[in-house]
Amino acid sequence: MALVGCGSALPAARVSNTDLSQRVDTSDDWIRSRTGIAARRVASAAEPLTLLASQAAEAALAHAGWEAADLDLILLATSSPDDLFGTAPRIQAAIGASGAVAFDLTAACSGFLFALITAGQYIASGAVRRALVIGADQLSRWVDWDDRRTCVLFGDGAAAVAVEAAAPGTTDLLGFRMRSDGSRNACLTLAQTTETEPLLGDLEAQKGGFAPIQMNGQEVYKFAVREVPQILAELLEHTGTDPGALDWLLLHQANQRILDAVAERFSMPGERVLSNLAHYGNTSAATIPLMLDEAVKDGRVQPGHLLASSGFGAGLSWGAALLRWSGPQG
Repeated sequence: MALVGCGSALPAARVSNTDLSQRVDTSDDWIRSRTGIAARRVASAAEPLTLLASQAAEAALAHAGWEAADLDLILLATSSPDDLFGTAPRIQAAIGASGAVAFDLTAACSGFLFALITAGQYIASGAVRRALVIGADQLSRWVDWDDRRTCVLFGDGAAAVAVEAAAPGTTDLLGFRMRSDGSRNACLTLAQTTETEPLLGDLEAQKGGFAPIQMNGQEVYKFAVREVPQILAELLEHTGTDPGALDWLLLHQANQRILDAVAERFSMPGERVLSNLAHYGNTSAATIPLMLDEAVKDGRVQPGHLLASSGFGAGLSWGAALLRWSGPQG
């Protein structure tokens, strides 16, 4: 599998920490010191997930020099679809990729990494030649804007990566690891509500709906700073990769303290840890491809660069991948 293009799209509205302090009892200093976040983007009703994801998809196609007709597969990693039956087919129609099979994959903040690995397996099997992997979330729909513990964390966005079959004996997915632990699911949830309505006699039917995001921040933080370095270390050992050979750490953008802790574990200088958390907050499945697109377009990530990536979050789920960027410069 070769990584050959990327693109992203963001809502227009920027909400700063100071803006949020007008809604809840918080401050810019309180949020920055605990998370590293300074602002986030919030999608309007005129910017549904389908639109943002389609814009990101088209940008990635243009960067790769592909036409939509070239696509065989579209994988959308999201936990906030416009349609619970699937939003990827809407994107397929919007960009005109009539020959591509399209479906959603849900693994919360691990979603993009899991989807990229999945696409890699389709390509390795020979079933797919070219694929688009999209990470997109609109968690502003599902936060309680009066809960200062969670509303300050999340933002909306979409980003995509174009991948294709590589020359025989070569790959840009040099190795990966994936984990889940459902026994810790309650640490971070976007759970169904339990409201019911009378149906027939004593029989009641459950009404559809979801409660706002609930998170045990302390437990999620401890999980991330323990498990992410461990799974990355396993991956580097398995692939025979010295941490010093890495050009970049490309991690899920959840909390700057987590990024710093992982960097310290591998003695990586801060300037080699990619971070845009301050500008966008936690965009869930979009964080890794959004960060990659930014770093490619501003010239930090160059063709041939080696990146260790990790996604982690609800499920609880986490994973790691060793990647090489083969796409165009800038």
